[in-house]
Amino acid sequence: MLDLRFIRNNPDIVKRDLQKRGRKEKLEVLDELLSNDSERRKLQVEGDELRARRNQVTRGISEAIKAGEKRKADELKKEASKIPGLIRENEDRAKYLDEEIAVAVRKFPNILHHSVPVGKDGSDNAVVRKWPEGKEPKKPHFELKVHGELAEENGWADFSRAAKASGAGFAYLLGDLARLDFALQLFALDTLEKRGFTIIEVPLMVDKAPYEGVTDLADFETMMYKIEGMDKYLIATSEHAIAAMHAGDIFEPEDLPVRLAGVSPCFRKEIGSHGVDTRGLFRMHQFNKVEQFVFCKQEESWKIFDELIANAELIFQKLGLPYRIVSICTGDIGTVAAKKLDLEVWMPREAEYKEAVSCSNCTDYQAVGLSVKYRTRKGGEEKEYCHTLNSTAVATSRAMRSILENCQQKDGSVLIPKALQPYMNGLEKLRPVKRPKTT
Repeated sequence: MLDLRFIRNNPDIVKRDLQKRGRKEKLEVLDELLSNDSERRKLQVEGDELRARRNQVTRGISEAIKAGEKRKADELKKEASKIPGLIRENEDRAKYLDEEIAVAVRKFPNILHHSVPVGKDGSDNAVVRKWPEGKEPKKPHFELKVHGELAEENGWADFSRAAKASGAGFAYLLGDLARLDFALQLFALDTLEKRGFTIIEVPLMVDKAPYEGVTDLADFETMMYKIEGMDKYLIATSEHAIAAMHAGDIFEPEDLPVRLAGVSPCFRKEIGSHGVDTRGLFRMHQFNKVEQFVFCKQEESWKIFDELIANAELIFQKLGLPYRIVSICTGDIGTVAAKKLDLEVWMPREAEYKEAVSCSNCTDYQAVGLSVKYRTRKGGEEKEYCHTLNSTAVATSRAMRSILENCQQKDGSVLIPKALQPYMNGLEKLRPVKRPKTT
């Protein structure tokens, strides 16, 4: 969330950002917040003055009694009898305003980077670059099979039985496709480890309190699974659990940046509305992902942002999967990121690019919500909020769909990208799985 002090000192910046995002309905919330904050600070002064006066009156009564000034003592006692009620009124109003302010602050999105393109929706996102450069990918000369159907025909996936067991949006993966899932994870982790990342496995459930510091509150309804009878949620990405790991911590400057490679299953409510998504691997309620996450100093974050998207690009280049990098516009970027780049991988059957990686610089938005800070100098007292960044390295389900299409041969076989072959026991092609016959 935004720091209240920042909002208080920079209301014009917040207003311009809301207008840029097309969020004019938030302007009234901003005005109300600023009014409440102003009143709250006045109440603080008045409360301090009342408590100081209470102490002064108490001393005055004692002194008047000692001096035999009964009339003065009685007047002071009369005044003293009123002060506790005034203090209670002050504290009750202050508590109410604190609650209103806390709710209001969480309603504001992050301040966008100046380079974010202005637009209403995803159609206004800006293409930054493509790979391979100067070579537009094309559909093959033969008709590609739908990846989900191809996977079922070869015994690599069973969507029907998964739907019976768990509902739509789940899958049983078998044989070499299951191994391909693990190969993608290991390949991504090896790539990141060579770039200074520490591998981390995370809890798959996170309490609501820290979760409120890392994600849009709307996600609690639209994306996340709540554990019945508990104030916990299944993680939608390891990013959230990693961010919560250092809630309330203060880093020493020499320990930053902290680069972590999170590996975990991810759980999300939303799935695609089209058959190719609901009966396939692209959008699923459960999938595996390797995530890049960094805690860093404020002045380092934009350089690290470039590093994270470069790491993701390297992975997809080594996999031989064509892609493009897209800068997400103001109307599509969401609440938490100051800037977001997506890597959209080429899906030749539909001749379209589809999102496979999301890379975000959240600046201090998550750190404010979780109170994650660092000392500006070793042994110093001055502290700043960290910047946090996250980027997919690989979401295996989406990468597998792209491989099943881009590496599909005319005979229906699927070649394994060379970068993954060492993780597949040297296999060059996915082998069909012989499934038992059932009635």
